[in-house]
Amino acid sequence: MALQEAIHRYHDLLGDALAAETQAQLDDQQVKRGLFFGDKPLCTVLRPRFLTPEMYRFLQARVALVMRAFGKAYAAAMEDPVFRKQFGLEAWEEEVIHHDPGFRDPSPTSRLDAFFISGKGGLKFTEYNAETPAAPAYNDVLSEMFLGLPVMREFLRHFGVRPLPARHNVMHALVESYHRFAGRREAPRVAILDWKEVPTFSEFVLFRDYFHSQGIECVIADPREVEYRDGRLMAGDFHVTLIYKRVLITELVQQGGQGLDHPVVRAVRDGAVCMVNPFRCKLLHKKASLAVLSDERNALLFSGPELEAIEANIPWTRNVEERRTFHNGQEVDLLPYVRENRERMVLKPNDEYGGKGIVLGWEVDDDAWEAALRTALDSPHIVQERVELPKAPYPSLVDGKVQLAERMLDTAPFIFHGEYMDGCLTRLSTAALLNVTAGGGSSVPTFVLERR
Repeated sequence: MALQEAIHRYHDLLGDALAAETQAQLDDQQVKRGLFFGDKPLCTVLRPRFLTPEMYRFLQARVALVMRAFGKAYAAAMEDPVFRKQFGLEAWEEEVIHHDPGFRDPSPTSRLDAFFISGKGGLKFTEYNAETPAAPAYNDVLSEMFLGLPVMREFLRHFGVRPLPARHNVMHALVESYHRFAGRREAPRVAILDWKEVPTFSEFVLFRDYFHSQGIECVIADPREVEYRDGRLMAGDFHVTLIYKRVLITELVQQGGQGLDHPVVRAVRDGAVCMVNPFRCKLLHKKASLAVLSDERNALLFSGPELEAIEANIPWTRNVEERRTFHNGQEVDLLPYVRENRERMVLKPNDEYGGKGIVLGWEVDDDAWEAALRTALDSPHIVQERVELPKAPYPSLVDGKVQLAERMLDTAPFIFHGEYMDGCLTRLSTAALLNVTAGGGSSVPTFVLERR
C-alpha cells in the first residue's frame, strides 16, 4: 500500500540529526505562531496524519449520508414536540431554539468526531459537535508548518501531499449566514465570543488575523465585557454585527450571570446581531442526537442508504431509560443489558464537552458502573457501544533519540452548512479518551497523500 510505504519512508528519513533539526523548527514555529492549548504545545510528534485519496473520498461520502440523516432528525424535531423529547432539551433550551436566526442552517459550521482506519467497518462516528467546533485554524497553521519542516524536503521528492485547509470555509459560512440574516451583501463586523481564559484563545487570535487578511473587521470579545445598548451589541467601542460564537450557549446562559437576560442573548433574540452557530444548534449538539439516529423506533424517518450508513458508521447508542430495545437484532431490556455488558459500553452526559462525565465501562468495576448508571438515570445520558480505537506509530524526539510509539488516533471531519465535509482534525493519545481538553496528547495536520 502507498500509505504504509509512505509512513515507513517518512520514519526512515528521521535520523536523529534530522529529527533534532525538525523538532527545533517545530518548537520554534509553534512559539512564533501561538500554537498552544493553554500552556501546552499543540503538536508533540514529528509526523502528520496521511490519508489516501480513496480513504478521503470514502470519508466524504459517508459524512454526506450521515449528515442527511441528522438533517431529517432535526426537521422532525423542530416540527414535532413529542419527537423532540428524545433530545433531552432543558426548558430554557426549548424556549430559545424557536428563535429564527435569519438563515436556514442550525449549524453552518460543525464537526463530527470519529474513529477511522479504512473501509466500511473501520469508520464510527461517536459524537457530533454541532455548536462550537474548534481547531480549523489550528489545523491550517499546523499544515503550513509541517510542509516547511526539514524532513519534508526529502519526503516530498517521492510523495505528493495535499493539505486540507478549513479556515476559508468557516469564513464563508459566517459571511453567507450574515448576508441571509441582513438581507443584503455587506461585510460583517465580527466578534469572536468566548471567555478570555479558555485554553483555545490562541486559535481566536489566528482567526482574527485571518479575517483581517481577508478584509473583515474582527475583535475577540469576552461575554462579560459586551454591552447591548441603543439597539447595538458593543464590544468596547466596536459595533458587533456578527458573533462567531465559540462560547457554549449553556455556559453563556448559566455562567454569564444573567440567564436569558444576558446582553448577547437579548441582542440575538431582538435581531440586532447575527450569531453563528445560532441557538438552534443545541438540538443536534446533544449527544442524544446519535441515539435518535441509532434507535430502531425512528427508522422510518430515513432512506435505505441513510439507514445503511447509520448501521455501519454510528455505534449502537440509546438514551439511558427504562425500556426495551433491540441490539444486533435481539430484543433486550435496556438497563439490565447495559449493566451486564459493562466492558462493552460507554456512558456519556447528554450535554458536556471535553470528556467531562464520560465513564468507560471497561475501566471501572461493577460498583462504579452501577453508580454511573444511577447518575445516568437522574440526568440525561446516553449509553454507547464501545468502539475499537485505531492505533498507528508516531515518532517523537526523546533525549535526542527518535522513538516510535503506538498512539490511538481519531478523525474529526469539519462540516459546513450541515451538508459536506472539507478537511479534518486528527488527535493522538495514549489514553482511551481522545480529547485535547481532557489531555489528549497531540494534534497533527492531516494530508491526502499520493505517490509521485
